[in-house]
Amino acid sequence: MSQTRPLPSVVKFTQLLQSVTKMKHYSSSNVDNFEQHSKSIYQKVSNLDDALNLFDEMSQTRPLPSVVKFNQLLHSLTKMKHFSHSIDIFKQMCALRVPVDKFTMSVAIKCCCQLYRTNDAFALLGFCFRRSIVPHVFIFSALLDGLVHEDRILEAEIFFKKLIKLKLCEPNVVLYNTMIKGLCKVGNNVIAIQLLGLMDENSCKPNVVTYSTIIDSLCKDRMIDDAFKLFKEMVFKKGISPNVITYSCLVDGLCNLCRREEASKMLQEMLDVGISPNVRTFNILVDAFCKEGNVDEVEDVINIMIEKGIVPDIVTYSTLIDGYCLRGEMSKAKTIFYSMVFRGLVPNVVSYSSLLNGYCKSLKIDEAMDLFNEITRKGLKHNVVTYSTMIQGLFEVGRCGDARKLFDEMHGKGQMPDQLTYGIILEGLCNNHQIEEALSLFHLMGDSKLNTYIVVYNILIDGASKCGKFDIARLLFQDLTDKGLRPNVRTYNVMISGLCREGLVGDAKDLFHKMAESDFPPDNVTYRVLLQGYLKNQYYDDLEILMHDMDGRRYSLDATTLSLLLDQITAGFL
Repeated sequence: MSQTRPLPSVVKFTQLLQSVTKMKHYSSSNVDNFEQHSKSIYQKVSNLDDALNLFDEMSQTRPLPSVVKFNQLLHSLTKMKHFSHSIDIFKQMCALRVPVDKFTMSVAIKCCCQLYRTNDAFALLGFCFRRSIVPHVFIFSALLDGLVHEDRILEAEIFFKKLIKLKLCEPNVVLYNTMIKGLCKVGNNVIAIQLLGLMDENSCKPNVVTYSTIIDSLCKDRMIDDAFKLFKEMVFKKGISPNVITYSCLVDGLCNLCRREEASKMLQEMLDVGISPNVRTFNILVDAFCKEGNVDEVEDVINIMIEKGIVPDIVTYSTLIDGYCLRGEMSKAKTIFYSMVFRGLVPNVVSYSSLLNGYCKSLKIDEAMDLFNEITRKGLKHNVVTYSTMIQGLFEVGRCGDARKLFDEMHGKGQMPDQLTYGIILEGLCNNHQIEEALSLFHLMGDSKLNTYIVVYNILIDGASKCGKFDIARLLFQDLTDKGLRPNVRTYNVMISGLCREGLVGDAKDLFHKMAESDFPPDNVTYRVLLQGYLKNQYYDDLEILMHDMDGRRYSLDATTLSLLLDQITAGFL
């Protein structure tokens, strides 16, 4: 195959060509014969080997087939998502001096972008200019999509504005849709809607994709009323018919807001206009049922899917597995997992994560560890979620050594801990009375970004306080100012609780008043914590004032505080 056999050098290639020319072993009829023959071959290109073998045959034909034939092959290979091989063939086409055109360049650029190599794609744009190939809108759309694909949205905006300002191409609906997709990806719905208006001004008609993209983003941001407003504009003002994606977005938005009745009406409307739900629509319903704890109804939904000829996918089963795990029904979750495998679906790391989380939450750590090892055996790579879940499970049962080993393994395999993992490690150590270990890790991380999150300080302050190291807790609290961090409600609550535990009720009261003047006023928990401190330390005068204040704010007592209060009354102190 061409990728395993290097092309001859330019000198050797020229010599070979001269030899063939002298021998008169080629003629235009050879090319005609090849091109006639290739028409039937193209229809047989259904896999990578076919494509590479065909390229070998084409590259050895003299004279070379037209660029159109090479482009057809390149297109077939790209459709099969063999992007790396497409780029290799493009390079070899250039080495063969095939006169590449706009179509060749657009395919090569698209492949680079799909491989997260957008910088290389822009280098190919320069190649276009050097070859006097004037880029068309499809090339610019591919480049814009590459930036969006890599979450480089600001750069995408700058690039898009340059295209419009310098009139480098006539923007079409694909170009606009790509930019709108990028804006919605970062929740910039306002600019996306403005761009929708700009399309009208530039006589570029938006389509169902344009509207569905913005509607989906609005629904994800829980702006359902704005989504419906845009939906009505699309249907009644623009005369654009919604499709299954549009309806699915709205159903998802309504389900996320627990507006099940309206979601059902939307589904009915969808059916009334002759649009059948697809697997994504059903997955939205499955997710909604699972979140409400109605897992039994989900199996009915899956049966309806199968009856309608819609095959449940990995997302459907993973969601159902997660639903059973949340209810602690691990045997059912496992049955669904193996049912999925039986149906020919290959579990991914998300499916395993749900099951792993279920075992850890049920404190079945040995089963969880077996499953964790199975993920590796199946050739899947652990991610931050699987490591974090397993580490947390080990800490829950006091296996701190194993948790630390797993954390080190994670680090060694290039999986950098995120804020969640770091928090799990620190909290796990603190909960197991290993505050020195937690502080050691904290100091080891030094000026890492992970040490700039207030949640990290909250964990350590709470842990140090509960482990009888309140002097350390106080130092950490003071350290916040030096680091430019502001305490939040949780920080204040933890500190007030620690001060009360140490009998420093006066200091707790002062901090309470300081909190009231901050951007984070006391909440119900703050009042309960201070109230318990007053009761345990017999600050009865302050108790009455605080309870009156709570009553005015309509804050309620929890079971622990109420029990303490009744004990004091029974003992005759109140």
